[in-house]
Amino acid sequence: MSHPLPPLSLLETRILGVLVEKEHTVPDTYPLSLNALVAGCNQKTSRDPVIDASDADVLEALDSLRSHTLIMENSGGRVSRYSHNIARVLQVPSQAVALLTALMLRGPQTAAELRANCERLHRFADVSSVEAFLAELAERPAGALVVELPRAPGARENRWAHLLSGTPAMPTTSATPASGGAARDPLLADRVARLEDEVATLRKQLARLYEKLGESPDDAA
Repeated sequence: MSHPLPPLSLLETRILGVLVEKEHTVPDTYPLSLNALVAGCNQKTSRDPVIDASDADVLEALDSLRSHTLIMENSGGRVSRYSHNIARVLQVPSQAVALLTALMLRGPQTAAELRANCERLHRFADVSSVEAFLAELAERPAGALVVELPRAPGARENRWAHLLSGTPAMPTTSATPASGGAARDPLLADRVARLEDEVATLRKQLARLYEKLGESPDDAA
């Protein structure tokens, strides 16, 4: 089986991300029990966005993932335990799985951020190697798994997002303003607008003052 898959929900991608992450970071407890999986999905750090899933929510998502053979259930022992099958299903190497995991857990990131956040899953030699794998994932004949997002106003680098949940919402870009870089910064643009208002008010007050004195600004010059 290969990609494309039907779009996965946020919880389904979070489950896959947690399973891959914990396989590397806490191998002694992998495969994960339901309790450990729920705790990993609801973890408040290194998760974007933060979610609050119940046992029932996770079990429902697991059933959906199992129907696509993305996870496997190991029923031996006192409790059921779950492991991922993402590399085999998507037919991608471990480096790609690491990148997808970071994107599923932390949301859109730059190549440099991905390299840092994949450290515990796979150590990339440099940012260029991350970019090379991202390019391969974006151009797969079987279907793209990541996409490079348009650069947001003020951003220095483009961010990447995974496509396992469908096409992500693209950041909106404003039209090029006539006043250049200042207007692209909302805070700076607001300050400029307020200063322009103050200058206009001062000019009106000065004009009224000259009118009372029976003079004009040209006379003062």
